[in-house]
Order: sequence, then structure tokens, then C-alpha cells
Amino acid sequence: MTATATLTTGGRHRPDRGNSPRSGRLSARAARLLPLLPAVLLLLAFMLGPIVYALYGSLTDRAMTGPRAADPQFIGLQNYAALFSDGEFWLSLGLTVVFVLASAVIGQNVLGMLLAVLIRNAVKPLRSFVGGLVVLAWVLPEIVAAFALYAFFQTDGTLNTFLGWFGLDGTSWLYYFPMLSVILANIWRGTAFSMMVYNAALSEVPPELTEAATIDGAGAWQRFIRVTLPVIRRSISTNLLLTTLQTLGVFTLIWVMTGGGPGTQSSTLPVLAFQEAFKFSQVGYGTAIAVVTLLIGALFSAVYIRILKPEVD
Repeated sequence: MTATATLTTGGRHRPDRGNSPRSGRLSARAARLLPLLPAVLLLLAFMLGPIVYALYGSLTDRAMTGPRAADPQFIGLQNYAALFSDGEFWLSLGLTVVFVLASAVIGQNVLGMLLAVLIRNAVKPLRSFVGGLVVLAWVLPEIVAAFALYAFFQTDGTLNTFLGWFGLDGTSWLYYFPMLSVILANIWRGTAFSMMVYNAALSEVPPELTEAATIDGAGAWQRFIRVTLPVIRRSISTNLLLTTLQTLGVFTLIWVMTGGGPGTQSSTLPVLAFQEAFKFSQVGYGTAIAVVTLLIGALFSAVYIRILKPEVD
């Protein structure tokens, strides 16, 4: 009787809060999340940590040599103020946008989709040959691909030799058309990834949908626009995100082919950041350019995630 009284109040049983359903759910959730803790700690250490350090470095006057290398001073937003008043930065920003849009958003995605569609409808020997040839450009180390493309576009290189066979005069592509050269080079370098992504996505399109559209009288183009593209919309958005972020950070290809020149005519933001930090020893200023590049990448990511959100939800 005494034990029963201690567990009751007013004739009603007092619930044991330690074993409540809510407490049990929280414990189960914590048990599921516990294995993710090492991964979260690694992300904080190797991703968030460098970003925070770079952000702080962009607010200092750190240099490669001299007193500011040993004892950099906090200068607030002075690097950003100088950056946004620098004409070279705005030129570099415009070149970066053109480079990303032309070589990634349009070039790699459109050509990758076209190759994926053609390969799926080609005979097997041709499919294997074209697929292997395109993938070869992607699997080459970037520095090797960059030197190969430099040899292709230089004045006495492969392209001008090929044009000469048809009686056409070549030109100094890397001098007169530096951005066109690096855009075409990046399209050649990265199209294989888009082709493989779209080839996998096209294989997931239900055949009954295209068959139904064919019965309704839709042609090949109408089936592609009204059936295939809506079905693989998520794959398109994901590939756009990946190719955009990869192209935004391209450095080796441009540096080997043109060095950002002539002058600054092919100096994208990564190239400008490298030059300011390591050529002119303005590490803080170069880091500010890198932070702006990071913010542009985050902006592109937010746009693509917004496009993906309705399907994810």
C-alpha cells in the first residue's frame, strides 16, 4: 500500500518521464546520428575551418614577404573596398561569368546531352569508339590535357596545321582569341562527364512514356522536349550544378594555355587571385578575390538547389 501511494497522486498513476515515448524517440534519433559525428567533425575541420580562415585572411594585409608576412595586421574591409574599385577585378569577373556560361552551362551540357542521345541510338562499335574517345579527354590529368591543348591552339600547332590542309590561313589563337581558346578547351575537357551523367539519366526514362507519345503522333523532337527532358530534369539540374562549380574553379588549364593573358584578357577570378597572392605578394588581397569566387559559387548553388527543391520535397 505504501509503495502504491508513492507512485500515485490523487488516485492517478504518475508517468515515468524517463521512459516516455518522446524520450525514447530522442534516444533512438541520437543513436542513429552518433555514427555521423566523425564525418561532421571532419567536415568542420577540413571544409568549414579553411573557409573561416580564408575569410579572416581576406580581412588582413598579409603578404608573401616582408614585415606583413611575419606580422599581418587586421584591416577590416579595406581589401574588399580596393577590390570593388579595381577595374581589373570587374573585367576578371565578367570573363569568369562568360567562361562558366559558355563552357559549362551551355557547352558541356548541350554537347554532353547531344552525345548521350546520339550514342544511345548508334551501333555498338561506334558507340564504344566515340564514348572512349570522349572519356579519354576527361581521364587525362589536367596538366597533361592543358599542355596538349596548348600544343593544339598555338601558332604552329595542330589546329593551324589542320586548317592549312584545306588552304585556310591559321592565326595565333592564344593571342587574338584567348577566351575562345580556353572555352573550347574546357568544353573538350569536361564534356565526357556530362555525357555519362545524361547517358545514365536517359536509360531511366520509362519506355512506355515514349511509346505512348509515339502512338499519340509525337515526333522525335516532341518526345525529347515533352517527355524526356521533364523526366530527367533533376539530373540536368544536378549536372549543371556540378559542372558550374568545377568550371568556376578552373585554374591549371587557363594558366598553362595563356597565363591569364595576353595582358588580362583571359584572367578569370582564380587566375587573378593567384597572381595577386603569389606574383605580387598581396596574399590578403588575393584571398579576398578567392572569397568572392566562393560566394559566386554559393550563389550558383542556391539557384540550382532552388530548381531541385520541388522534386526533392
